[in-house]
Amino acid sequence: MAGSTQNTYSRSPIPSTASYDSSSVSSAASPRTSGAYDGGLMGASPRPMSGQNPQQHMNLPPGASMGHSSFQNPYHSATTSPGPPGMDSMASTGSSSGTPGASGGQMSAATMQAQKRAYRQRRKDPSCDACRERKVKCDATETTSCSECSSRNVKCQFTKETNRRMSSIKQVQDLEKQIAQVKRENTHLRSMLNVREGQMDIENEAPQQMPLQLPEIGSNPKRKGRPPPPQDLSRVRSNIRNFGRGIFKPPAPYRQVGSQAHFNPPRPDLPPKAISDHLLGSYYAAVHMLIPILHWPTFEQEYEAVYKVGSLHGVPPVWSSLFFSVLAVGVLFSSDVSIHRPHKGKEYIEISRMLIDTWNDEFVIDHARSAILVSIFLTEINLKSAAWTWLASAVRISQDIGLHNETGPWPMIEGEMRRRVWWGIYVWDRHMSLELGRPLLIEDADCDVSLPAAIDDHYIHDAGMMVPNGVSPLTNFILPIIHVVRAVSQLIKTLKSPIISPSTLATFDTHFSACMASFPPSCQLTAQEPLDPRMLAPVCHLMNARLILHRHNLTTSCPPEVRGIAIEQCIRAALDSTNLFARAMASFTPSNPSIPPFGPTANAMTCTHIWRCTLFLLFGGHFDAALTCIRASSSIATLRDVNVACGRHLAFFIGVLIEKRRAGCLIGSPGYRGERELDEELMAYVSGDLQAGTENSWVWTGSETGMNIAGSAVGGKVGISPTLMGGPEGTTVLTDLEARDWGGWERVEYLVGVLAREQGGYPQALYPQPGSGSRGGSGGGGAGAGPKNQERSRGNERMAITNII
Repeated sequence: MAGSTQNTYSRSPIPSTASYDSSSVSSAASPRTSGAYDGGLMGASPRPMSGQNPQQHMNLPPGASMGHSSFQNPYHSATTSPGPPGMDSMASTGSSSGTPGASGGQMSAATMQAQKRAYRQRRKDPSCDACRERKVKCDATETTSCSECSSRNVKCQFTKETNRRMSSIKQVQDLEKQIAQVKRENTHLRSMLNVREGQMDIENEAPQQMPLQLPEIGSNPKRKGRPPPPQDLSRVRSNIRNFGRGIFKPPAPYRQVGSQAHFNPPRPDLPPKAISDHLLGSYYAAVHMLIPILHWPTFEQEYEAVYKVGSLHGVPPVWSSLFFSVLAVGVLFSSDVSIHRPHKGKEYIEISRMLIDTWNDEFVIDHARSAILVSIFLTEINLKSAAWTWLASAVRISQDIGLHNETGPWPMIEGEMRRRVWWGIYVWDRHMSLELGRPLLIEDADCDVSLPAAIDDHYIHDAGMMVPNGVSPLTNFILPIIHVVRAVSQLIKTLKSPIISPSTLATFDTHFSACMASFPPSCQLTAQEPLDPRMLAPVCHLMNARLILHRHNLTTSCPPEVRGIAIEQCIRAALDSTNLFARAMASFTPSNPSIPPFGPTANAMTCTHIWRCTLFLLFGGHFDAALTCIRASSSIATLRDVNVACGRHLAFFIGVLIEKRRAGCLIGSPGYRGERELDEELMAYVSGDLQAGTENSWVWTGSETGMNIAGSAVGGKVGISPTLMGGPEGTTVLTDLEARDWGGWERVEYLVGVLAREQGGYPQALYPQPGSGSRGGSGGGGAGAGPKNQERSRGNERMAITNII
């Protein structure tokens, strides 16, 4: 009986709830089975402990024989007079008649004597059986036998009923503790059952709470119903405009926007026309093909008019801000070495910011365009939190001017561009939410704007949409991208679940397959011809969403078999993406200058997607595919700041895999499926930026927070906070040392070769610790000398292993 040693009322196992005075019970009345003693000085607890049911005693009939049960009926021994030790066997039979033949006077005297003895016994601790029989003082403790039993070499045990009275308050407290314990166990069992139901794909309640409703490809959002006007209300509208001014504004489409003559900042000089032409072409190829938020013929006309005058004087400041934000983004995607990127882009984006009135209370569509381009620029230079806030500004401006609602009638160009600007901001909101693991800024229920027309803006005129014969009407990717990102809101809701069921995964995969069919034939996974690298970024929206979907089931909330399936699905998605990377890199040839090289066309999302794919390919031992991804990243080099950080992380990850392989781990080889248990350290590393959120990450539980991080050793060295003008070379998040200490992409490629040949048995750490080894360049420069020297010292061993393989 596992009783509590803290209970001082530890002899009687009877939880009495009646007013019966147990102090009259004889010490020889209720024998107990051996083994009920828990080692405490006061013996076993009178309260029902684990494994005992307190209702068992209460449901027994009064005359039932208890035998050797630890639950005794107190009424059977209430009139048993104390007797010599020889009467113990008689009392243990459970007879209710007490001492046979006793007269009423004898019974009364016996009862009085028992009460006196009970009073005296309450003043001292009960004695063991041997001391009780010999009527000597017992000095037993909770952990040691009494001296009497020790000297006689007998067992010191407490099996006979004591005469101590149990407090009813203690009984109530004990029952409360038992009820609380049962509740805790019940809660634990329910939680285990819920997890088990998730493992077995039991979805009885989840679909009712969060039904999965993915939009059909090509379907427009549901149009909101609006009350019809009862009659001609032109006079009412005029009065509301007049007398409602200062209280509320009319809806955005019917709002009169005044001039901004009060804001007249100094106009900057125009860049040279040749540079501006080049940057506009760079912007068109990299951004306008994805989110065409500008009506390009109109913008070109305004651009030519400004350069014809030779000055920005007289031009609205908001258009000047938009112009310089376009030039800034064009700098980042330029392949001309004479363009000082990204420093020149930072100058242009700062000019764009200065031309915006931050205290303005009336907005136009160019305000939304300029804000979203600033967000795109900040994302590409790896200032993601700043980009997130500028995205919020773009969303709120567009909602303030009513871009999220289908209104009109509008002129042909204005109405279509309102839709394209809104959907461009919508796409960027979905992209940023997936990349950063942040909430969405736009709710689908608030949007009823029709999809953009499947036609290039070159063929959109105020007179109508006219496409010449034999010309492809659409060359941008806004519609295929919209089909993908419209499922992101349901995807993000699904990612809040601990486990994504196989049926939900299959539903998303089916939808993504339908989305892939909306892309051009050259973008399909079954295509074999080279892929224009400018088409890779649109497809990466789909491939990235697919990888993030399956990666969710790597969390520790999922059982091992579910996590294993998630790894397989992520590797499959990574292999499909690698096929696209290889085809995109093979498309550039010097004989075909119309197709740009892969590196300058890649955006930040492409870099992070390649990084995620490389992690899973290395984890599963797909070294050839991993090398394809690494060479793609190497061609991007330092053109994207986040690409440098990805290379540094991969160098670390490969070093960890090499050490694990040398320790006998199968992860990091084609035989990783034979690993009996998943290595939680490697699972955390391969999950990548899944650890960036608070809902699905698991490594930060129990970590220091807030001000405690700065005072702890785990906080690491923290430099100056990154900002727009944070570094002359553009790397504002990593320090100069961190940007160089990983050795460059050649070293990463070299480490993959080491990992591919690794068969275990080499305990030396390959990845250099901070402060040791040589430092390589951040861009595809030569590998560090440290690893080469280390490998030369083991050259013969490597050659022997290679020959065996």
